[in-house]
Amino acid sequence: MQNRTFTAFLTLAAISIIHSSLCAQQPVDTIISLKNAVQANAVRYHLLQSRKYEAGAAASHVAVTSYSRLPSIDASYQAGFGTANNLTGIFYPGNILPMTGPPSGGNNYSPATGSAASVLLNWQAVTFGQRDAQIAVSVADAGAQAAAYKQLAFGYAVNVISKYLDVLLAYDAVAVHQHNIERIQAGLHESKVLATTGIKPGVDTALFISELSKARIAWLKSQNGLQTERLLLGQLLVTDKLPLPSDSSFLEQLPFVYSGTDSSLANHPNILSAEKQIALNNAKETALKKSYLPTLNIWGTAFARGSGFLNDGSIKTWDGLGISRYNYGAGVQLAFPIMKYGEVKKQLQQQSLMTKAAEENLLERKNTLSTQRRIAATTFQNSIGVASEAGIQQKASLYAFNAMQIRYNTGLVNFTDLVQSQYMLLKAELDLKQAYWDAWKALLLQAAAGGDLSIFLTEIR
Repeated sequence: MQNRTFTAFLTLAAISIIHSSLCAQQPVDTIISLKNAVQANAVRYHLLQSRKYEAGAAASHVAVTSYSRLPSIDASYQAGFGTANNLTGIFYPGNILPMTGPPSGGNNYSPATGSAASVLLNWQAVTFGQRDAQIAVSVADAGAQAAAYKQLAFGYAVNVISKYLDVLLAYDAVAVHQHNIERIQAGLHESKVLATTGIKPGVDTALFISELSKARIAWLKSQNGLQTERLLLGQLLVTDKLPLPSDSSFLEQLPFVYSGTDSSLANHPNILSAEKQIALNNAKETALKKSYLPTLNIWGTAFARGSGFLNDGSIKTWDGLGISRYNYGAGVQLAFPIMKYGEVKKQLQQQSLMTKAAEENLLERKNTLSTQRRIAATTFQNSIGVASEAGIQQKASLYAFNAMQIRYNTGLVNFTDLVQSQYMLLKAELDLKQAYWDAWKALLLQAAAGGDLSIFLTEIR
């Protein structure tokens, strides 16, 4: 028995040393409330920031497409140096630079300068709805990007709250195991007294030491679980410091029963995102239908030329840098994309299928959220009932343990009976914490299914 007692003491000492070392290596804690944790994710989480910038870029693109309503005006000046050889006639442009100078009877390799300057205005004055359709596409895309950002932010906020609750439950588990250790330590002290007076055998002291070792191991495991949950919460909050929740008292009471009145799910971020995607696909269909319509362009130009080749065939090399002839021109152009109809028809078939896919996705999301709301309501009601029963179980277990402890101290029951009642009390305390946690998780599920986190946050007192 002495060897077992000595071994148990060595085990406890080793555990204490390891735990002290782990505690010494822990980073500094940072206190954070639940509402601040929810707000912090929108600022620190990189994926959210990335989606936010994408939504901002899509919104800026609306101004880019709207700017196409204005005409383009290009001013240019060029100067060159080349030979006078030239021939009149037509050729297909590409990889051939036009030569300077008038037609000549033979090759003349004497070079001279030439220059040109112009201002060209080009304006698509009438597009028969094409430009407006493209602007509508950019507006719809900006709406879809913004809705996607809100959907991601909502889902991420739900994850932060859920992990915050996990941390609180882990803290409660550590506290329950700590109280269990204190109960066993009190029993160990009492067993030594009873062994000294001869009421109980000395082996009970060794058994209590063994139980104390088991309780401390369970406490260390719960500590490990707590640190893991805190690290995961810190990852969500994008911080190297371990978050220390400041809101913990609300988990000690049950939330009020929630009965939602909005059954349309019209404001749910998931539904809004799907609807915006449908609007984007519809806008793309409209733009495709208008893409094979004609366009009316208005153009105008003022230009001037200079050349070092004179009309009598003489050459004044550097005179071409100056301007000698001035011209202007204006006109309109009506262009019909004759062969584009077949291409657009096939594109419309593709886009129509994408629109139908988006519509089916919307129906699926509505069906899923409707089912989730029904599950959340049932789960919440049942969680409230389970928490009520868990409270009764915990009180009964505590009463039974206290009674059994008195009977053990008076020699009426043995060690096994006492330990059994202690296990029952430990399990009842953990079950009670779990039941309260389940009720709050069920309320969070209702808030997530309803698309409104205020359902949960207003319950925090």
